[in-house]
Amino acid sequence: MARIIGITGGIASGKSTVTEFLRQQGYQVIDADQVVHELQEPGGRLYQALLSTFGSAILQEDGHLDRPKLGAMIFGNPDLLAQSSQLQNEIIREELARRRDLLAETETIFFMDLPLLFELEYDNWFDQIWLVDVTEETQLSRLMARNALSQEEAEKRIAAQLSLREKRKRADVLIENNGNLENTLAQVDQLLKTERR
Repeated sequence: MARIIGITGGIASGKSTVTEFLRQQGYQVIDADQVVHELQEPGGRLYQALLSTFGSAILQEDGHLDRPKLGAMIFGNPDLLAQSSQLQNEIIREELARRRDLLAETETIFFMDLPLLFELEYDNWFDQIWLVDVTEETQLSRLMARNALSQEEAEKRIAAQLSLREKRKRADVLIENNGNLENTLAQVDQLLKTERR
């Protein structure tokens, strides 16, 4: 029976850093964002669904999805956000389940990186949930710097997710990522040693 660990965190909390480290240690990680990008490529299931819902206004000249445009469109409109989310979540869940079941056949332990793990009720998929945790201040400044957003835009994106306070209550393990990278990775290394016992 494979042991499946879910990794989550708020936007700009440093999940990618943790999952990259896990891969370097030889573990398989299913990255939900990567899966979404693949499904959003021209011809992909999400691409087709979004196109039929929102029309060609969400495309770049080369036919690829214009993610910033789509993001700006739906984040400012609760009805569109709900419609887009429902449409996408169904397709994403099916694909993630397919990949999970495939890995469960060959791996004794693997990870799934799901930013919206709690929001989309994936909790029961996992034996354990690790939260990459930062303070709200760190999250806001990292997001503004990473995505070149104004404070207001960054706050809007953060508000679209479950609060970190709530995520902390529901996670099994907290990985503190406010300080330096070495400290964060040392915590992950320690967790992996415990898992291997």
